[in-house]
Amino acid sequence: MVNLVSQPHSSNPTDRFYGRRKGRPLRVRKSRLMAELLPQLEITLPKDKAECANLDPHALFSPPMKNLWLEIGFGGGEHLAQQAARHPDIGLIGCEPFRNGIASLLDHIDRMQIKNIRIFPEDARHLLDSLPAASIDRCFVLFADPWPKTRHAERRFIGPENIVRLTRVLKPGAALSLATDDATLAGWMRQTLATAPDFICTRDVPTPPDDWIATRYEQKGRAAGRACVYLEYERIDQAVALSK
Repeated sequence: MVNLVSQPHSSNPTDRFYGRRKGRPLRVRKSRLMAELLPQLEITLPKDKAECANLDPHALFSPPMKNLWLEIGFGGGEHLAQQAARHPDIGLIGCEPFRNGIASLLDHIDRMQIKNIRIFPEDARHLLDSLPAASIDRCFVLFADPWPKTRHAERRFIGPENIVRLTRVLKPGAALSLATDDATLAGWMRQTLATAPDFICTRDVPTPPDDWIATRYEQKGRAAGRACVYLEYERIDQAVALSK
């Protein structure tokens, strides 16, 4: 599973990052891509937190992109790379702290000659806190680590604190696309978003959309006999919704 986080960094030990950052040693090609290609695509935030608020995501892409999509925890990068290839006029930002997953995405980018992906190789919460309000047109959180033990439930990425972050950065009308093969996590996400007044559920089915791009984690889950759930929520404008 993709390792994601739910709490911001602070001096509180319960707020630390829980996901993996490193796996098996990289082979020569991927090590080279990490050294040479990643610096060209990497999003780096200023050390001064006050300056982080000035991040302009549109300025990350040249030429400018029509829309901006975000994938949090892109795993091996299959979904992100294919979405970018299908939509060359959309800028895609991928967040993933796992070194081996980043290297895998870079391999896809290099082989497919993709130009419209940028990578934030750190805790996604830092990027969410730096993005301007209403700057993202779509967000994917696919097959995240379910943190199945009850005492670890607050580590799940889709939780109250991160829903506040997503509410801020997603444009009204933007889609939040979720998928999992874990029934407990599916129920947790439904419950969390049911209490979020700025989101309405537009899809909750066991079959993917016709244009779906499978991830390696999805394929592993299906191979193990686990049923998948595909959820989609729309970020609504409360003022408009209340006026209807």
